[in-house]
Amino acid sequence: MSGTLVIVGSLNMDLVVRAPRHPQPGETLIGSSFQTFPGGKGANQAVAAARLGAKVRMIGRVGQDAFGDALLATVQRDGVDTTFIRRDPQAPTGVALITLDAKGQNTIVVASGANGNVSAEDVRQSAQAFEGADVLLVQLECPLEAVQTAVQLAHQAGIIVVLNPAPAQPLPAELLQMVDYLIPNQHELTLLAGGISDREQAIRHLQAQGVRYLVVTLGEEGALLALGEDRLILPAYPVEVVDTVAAGDAFAGAFALALAEGKTPLDAACWGNAAGAIAVTRPGAQPSLPTRQEVEQFLKERT
Repeated sequence: MSGTLVIVGSLNMDLVVRAPRHPQPGETLIGSSFQTFPGGKGANQAVAAARLGAKVRMIGRVGQDAFGDALLATVQRDGVDTTFIRRDPQAPTGVALITLDAKGQNTIVVASGANGNVSAEDVRQSAQAFEGADVLLVQLECPLEAVQTAVQLAHQAGIIVVLNPAPAQPLPAELLQMVDYLIPNQHELTLLAGGISDREQAIRHLQAQGVRYLVVTLGEEGALLALGEDRLILPAYPVEVVDTVAAGDAFAGAFALALAEGKTPLDAACWGNAAGAIAVTRPGAQPSLPTRQEVEQFLKERT
């Protein structure tokens, strides 16, 4: 395996305010700081994988504006191939409004902008990106028709399909049947399973829908691997949390990279766990994402 990923997803500029807590409806709080960071689930996962050594080709859209210029320059610096990222002539670059509380927990509102115009035709016109790829990694911050088209192309080409179903939404069974690895958090797992809150029952429901393997990220509890009838719990690494933004993206990018290098699902989850743990100790989305050397050192010290 060549360690090559295709990522179809979003690129956003994150506008981050720190506050002592999250405001109640109608309430105004005085924040302590404001910063802008490059983000978007697709771009975060692309950078996460690229910093770990993946060859990454990304499909998406940004606007013809300063935020778009900045986001393209940022992912290019990390080695992401932006050949298949289009500049939207009408819509602005996507933005995310993020509030961080004193414990580093976040609330996020996304204005999709150009991300909302990523189309099935965009994906079909980027078919060259799939040539020689090992893994497709997708999320749900772009229109579902684009995600479905990408998954179908990858499935037909024998490329491993990894879906991080965030933000959560119901998904058709025909899409789930083409997914090799589904990486939801507990909330997304419940929604995808039609409201089933019991974790094991929700997993079995999705397996019955055709999902081959599930990796459920559990925040402070770590991660759960559901591989057929087997269940493996990977406890979270104890770290001091600064900012949880992009922790899930760090996990997904590292997991996909490890699969693309031929590692087992368990080893891939260990890489994801380590990358996520490192990311939460730093502020910002993409600035928090670790390098390969950092993940390898982290695992060496804690395994």
